[in-house]
Amino acid sequence: MSVIWGVPYLFIKIAVASISPASLVFLRTGIGMVLLLPVAAFRREIRPVLPAWRWIAVYTAAEIAGPWLFLSTAEQHLSSSLSGLLIAAVPLIGALLARLTGSEHQMDGRRVAGLVVGLGGVAALVGLNISSSNLTSVVEVGLCTIGYAVGPMIIARRLSHLPPVGVVAASLALSAVAYGPLGVAQLLGGAPTARALAAAATLGVVCTAVAFVLFFALIAEIGPVRATVITYFNPAVALVLGVTVLGEPLRAGTVAGFALILAGSSMATRRPAAGRAAAEPRGAAGTGG
Repeated sequence: MSVIWGVPYLFIKIAVASISPASLVFLRTGIGMVLLLPVAAFRREIRPVLPAWRWIAVYTAAEIAGPWLFLSTAEQHLSSSLSGLLIAAVPLIGALLARLTGSEHQMDGRRVAGLVVGLGGVAALVGLNISSSNLTSVVEVGLCTIGYAVGPMIIARRLSHLPPVGVVAASLALSAVAYGPLGVAQLLGGAPTARALAAAATLGVVCTAVAFVLFFALIAEIGPVRATVITYFNPAVALVLGVTVLGEPLRAGTVAGFALILAGSSMATRRPAAGRAAAEPRGAAGTGG
């Protein structure tokens, strides 16, 4: 899972070279929809999610439709490795939102220190690697991290009683329909390369359809809390692939910033041993790049 959700940043970077962000989101969600809807239908997971369509629409906007467009647009200007490292701030944003919304009533000194350390890592990444001309792209990745943090909260509070594959299939269908008109028009009006189309196909098949099925199998095997460990390894995969495959630069500030984000995320999200079992959520959502 760490590899499957660490490689999207590489393939997004390749795809947006000749495919518009809206078209890429349409292709990715459309392929995922075509593959997952039959699975959800076979498992009889479509009908149960229909009454919750409003919250599924909100979840779709927060977790898929918004973040995937923001990330694809940002990677037209940012390196794939840096984008992946900035996404590593999702646990920090999640911890902060949990405190602001009241789902976390205690914020002890360790967690506060973790937030400070982690946000310092984000500042190091941005300050040492980003020029002023790319700040808009950084904001887009920031919006993506907020969406990735809000999505699991919606699942836990409003959709945890629903079958997960049915929820994801419905979300992909909503996104594909929403992006269809613009995505198809821009796709027909452009000249995507075979390399870009292959990258988009990989995103749809491997990084979306296969990824979600495997992720929910992982949750069933080891539980949602332990499954979130993949969040700490995804950015490392993105960094290695960006540097080795695309020749993106590796700077000392990049390594230091990433280390601070990981350390801060661990400190800010770790629960006391006595409270872990009671606090374990019934469902979880991934951050699939």
